[in-house]
Amino acid sequence: MILVIAEQQGGTLNKSSWETIAAAQQAGGPVKVAVVGADTAAAAAELAAADVAEVLRVEAPALSPYTLDGFVSALGQVVAAEQPGEVFLPHTYQTRDFAPALAVHLGRALVTDCVATRHAEGRLLFVRPVFQGRLLADVACDGQALATFQIGAIRADSLARGASPAPVRTVAVTVDGGAIRQKPEAPFREAKQAVDLSQAERIVAVGRGIKDPEKVALAQQLAAAMGAEVGASRPICDAGWLPMDRQIGSSGQTVAPKLYLALGISGAIQHLVGMKGARTIVAINKDPEAPIFEVADYGVVGDLFEIVPAVIKELQG
Repeated sequence: MILVIAEQQGGTLNKSSWETIAAAQQAGGPVKVAVVGADTAAAAAELAAADVAEVLRVEAPALSPYTLDGFVSALGQVVAAEQPGEVFLPHTYQTRDFAPALAVHLGRALVTDCVATRHAEGRLLFVRPVFQGRLLADVACDGQALATFQIGAIRADSLARGASPAPVRTVAVTVDGGAIRQKPEAPFREAKQAVDLSQAERIVAVGRGIKDPEKVALAQQLAAAMGAEVGASRPICDAGWLPMDRQIGSSGQTVAPKLYLALGISGAIQHLVGMKGARTIVAINKDPEAPIFEVADYGVVGDLFEIVPAVIKELQG
């Protein structure tokens, strides 16, 4: 059995939870999903739509707000009681905080940033990128493991849904609030305008082809007309043309929107590893040999400064 730890904040599920459930389904065998917090009823009911054996509500007053100690204590009890073969988690900021401590607490290996699983010689292997995405490595663990899955690596729409809601069960855990060492404050944000691009359904991203900072406004106009967020490749953020929270790629955010529109982005591997999970990729570039066209579903070879205004005009009708 594989246990998936779903992530929720204030009753709202992180969409990467669905991707991780899909990864567990593809790995084979029965799947259970646990959702942790002080009030998990709404999130559990939503998760019950997936084709899973059971949804576990892991509740205790000390589990809200999130703390590393609280989650490790609660999830340690759940894993001890359920005895899953593997534990899958989405590779989010919160998971990166507590997963290493949970792995140590359970005495299990931790494999991070996985993009797939496969079976070979009777073993479950975890596939993860190495050397900034240039190669994929198969990781085998001696014993049971915790594995985190890269956001966007497995499409949420590949999730199998059940013919009827999965059963939901509340799991009793004891979390000593006095033993929690962390004193949580409001979630960190780099700036008031900071955005989690991993949750965006549409993204307009700009690269070197935008030429100068004044032209970024053109991409912002297109994004506004599309109801999209604006992203960028690393050189744009390094130059200060857009804030660093807009960077997409191996050293920025990993995204998997329904639509990714790349404007003047050549398609360096460091950028591609951050956006290749998009459902539909549209690229506009003057260079017909640009690597971005190798991953694009639709490619337009042309001057973005001629094409984008025409698209904006059409969208604004």
